[in-house]
Order: sequence, then C-alpha cells, then structure tokens
Amino acid sequence: MTNGRVLVLSGVSGSGKTAVGRNLAQTLGWRFIEGDRFHSDANREKMQRGEPLNNTDRHPWLQRLHEEISACLASGERAVLACSALKKSYRLYLSVVPECVRFVLLSGDFKLIQNRLQQRRGHFMNPALLRSQFDALEISADLQLVDIDQPIEHIVSAVIETLGDWTQTDSEGST
Repeated sequence: MTNGRVLVLSGVSGSGKTAVGRNLAQTLGWRFIEGDRFHSDANREKMQRGEPLNNTDRHPWLQRLHEEISACLASGERAVLACSALKKSYRLYLSVVPECVRFVLLSGDFKLIQNRLQQRRGHFMNPALLRSQFDALEISADLQLVDIDQPIEHIVSAVIETLGDWTQTDSEGST
C-alpha cells in the first residue's frame, strides 16, 4: 500500500483548476502538477484553432498523466493534479490505485465559465470549445462536486472538507 495521494481537480476549461490547484497544493503542502503541460504541441495547436480533441489525440496525454500519477504513488508523494478528466473512462484510467486517487469536479454553470474564459488571456484553449467540453462532461459517483461561484479560498476549504481525512498525513509521517 502506498502512502502517496493524488487529488485530481477536474473540470471544463475556465473552471479554475490551475488557480485552485496551486492554492490547494500550497495549503496542503503537496506538489502541484499542471496537466496541460503533458499535452503535445499538436494538441495545444489543435485546441487553439478551436478544434476539440478526440480520443486518439487524448490517449498519449492520458498515458503521460497515468505515468505521472503512478510515479507519485510509487514514491509516496502527495500531489494535486489539475486535469480536465471530463469522461468517466478517463478518470478510471487515471485511478491507478483507486483508494489513493480522488477526483473533485470544479463545477459552475456555462455562463459563469464562459465569462471567465472571455476575460482570460494567454491560454491556448480556445473559448469556442467550452460547449463541447460541457457536452463531454460525465458526472458520475467517482466525482465530488465543489461549486466554483465563490472566492478561491472558500473553494479550497470546500475541497478539503469534501475529502475529509483522506488528505491527512498518515501515522508514518509521509507528506
């Protein structure tokens, strides 16, 4: 059994995965992993053009994320991973050791997130893809939902509260 933990903050583009994830990781004293950096240049270019990724495009990205999660767990590391993980099949694939990987969906309505995307600058994700992301989102029992229509510090507190003792350091002193 590993002492490692990986919390995957999932959600559509603009839901706050990176901002919340960085804050949450700092609060917990865990490492932050930006899932977008695992995308190929071709994937980033495709999304920038407003073209949704298909499963063939996503497979190498998911494989790299799976390997990163596996490495974290094998070393006993604890990390927060910002990753869309919109489909249940993707989350199942990323659940390397199910009791050590949890998924929290940063949830908000379309209009709220659309407004955020319109204000965001310098990100490769084309806001035109938001509808396709909402259409792809599969809500299932493996997700714990946290509402994003509140300040980041409240979202971070809600995530920690939702996860309960799962985020706590075990008796062996692993971090």
